[in-house]
Amino acid sequence: MKLSRGVEWCLHCAVLLAGSPDGPALSKQVLAAEYDLPEAYLVKHLHAMVRSGILQSSTGPRGGFRLARAAEDITVLDIVEAVEGSAPPFTCQEIRRRGRAAVPPEQCGAPCTIKTVMSTAHEAWRTSLRAVTVASLLASLPEGVLTSR
Repeated sequence: MKLSRGVEWCLHCAVLLAGSPDGPALSKQVLAAEYDLPEAYLVKHLHAMVRSGILQSSTGPRGGFRLARAAEDITVLDIVEAVEGSAPPFTCQEIRRRGRAAVPPEQCGAPCTIKTVMSTAHEAWRTSLRAVTVASLLASLPEGVLTSR
């Protein structure tokens, strides 16, 4: 499974926003500059996080982005799904029923073993990402990383 760069960008931006919860909203320019990212591309991902209820955005001279809920309530999975969507990465095409190696239909009553393995792996991955919050990512940063800015 390959995730877009936007996932990494949004995770870092969420941690940065969690590090200044009572401060002013951070503009797209500030967020992009913090990590030397292309602003136009980053903002598309930030807006996806707004649509998913992870971020709030405001306009105007003091506008920008902030977390829409507590960092403890935002998981890595929430951000991955905001950026990438929630569709599973594997779709079984039931090729076991085709071609010279086709399994007879009467032997296909149970789910495909390969589909089962891939679904189990996907759920384990989701469970792992669901267990990590933006707050825990923030807490794992070396001391002074965000305050040095």
